[in-house]
Amino acid sequence: MTGNNNYKGKKIYLAGHLGMVGSAIQRSLKKNNYKNLILRTLEELNLIRQVEVENFFNSIKPDIVIIAAAKVGGILANNTYRAEFIYENLMIESNIIHAAHVAGVEKLIFLGSSCIYPKLAPQPLKEEFLLSDYLEFTNEPYAIAKISGIKLCENYYRQYKDNFYSAMPTNLYGQKDNFNLETSHVLPALIRKFHEAKMNSINDKFTDVIIWGTGNPKREFLYVDDLAEAIVFLLENIEAKDLYEKGISQINIGTGEDLTIGELAELIADIVGFKGSIVYDKSKPDGTPRKLMEVSRINNLGWKYKTSLKEGIEKTYEWFLKNKN
Repeated sequence: MTGNNNYKGKKIYLAGHLGMVGSAIQRSLKKNNYKNLILRTLEELNLIRQVEVENFFNSIKPDIVIIAAAKVGGILANNTYRAEFIYENLMIESNIIHAAHVAGVEKLIFLGSSCIYPKLAPQPLKEEFLLSDYLEFTNEPYAIAKISGIKLCENYYRQYKDNFYSAMPTNLYGQKDNFNLETSHVLPALIRKFHEAKMNSINDKFTDVIIWGTGNPKREFLYVDDLAEAIVFLLENIEAKDLYEKGISQINIGTGEDLTIGELAELIADIVGFKGSIVYDKSKPDGTPRKLMEVSRINNLGWKYKTSLKEGIEKTYEWFLKNKN
């Protein structure tokens, strides 16, 4: 670990600051006394447009870049908008990473996703398993885009020694999550489904809640504010050579614990107060059978998650209730 804690006064460009992940990183940076943050909305800077990104870097010249900007979604969105998911994510990361190189950025952290790992990789998922087998079909375009971002960072380091590297969070959830049933991930979708079923109940007679698949796949979930603290930890303590010289292209961030979708559904139903039946639509895809991150590397470096799944879901449901309209 060859960290540098002298980043407090540096200009930090946080791409995607309005999203769930970006807003959490922004809160964490401010909490840790990072005050020189550079933020741009989509209207102010379209990251898909190379000229706009290059002009922005030429004029602002940020010292640090954190890429939390991405087009994201659950199984349905990934499988439906396949071209958009690969195109938009490739353009965002390519434009930012190359412009950061040209501008001489001191450090860049790119956020990926656990879906970069092969569908049937051994569990838990070690960093070394990247590109060792084929991907899950439903989110292959998104995964390929994220893998490209990882390899962009790695090869700008290998050719130019740019201090660029990637962090791979597990499934994230929390305030500002996406609760749209057509585009959301499983946890926020379940919160909304159970809440609406509860609100539509009459005299404690609940309609069934239907869930895609068998309920058997296992997933790991990390509260987004814990992820944000991990990014600040990486910023202050980990440099690109700490990863690449150990033969890995990215570092995992997660809890190291998982549960089945069925167990998750029961936990959320209990928190929301839904007392009806849960029905599994086995005609729908399950996705990857299991995705558990091997997180011993970041744990051994000194970071570990703090928020239990129950506590995190309670906080997320509270936020949903206040912001659902």
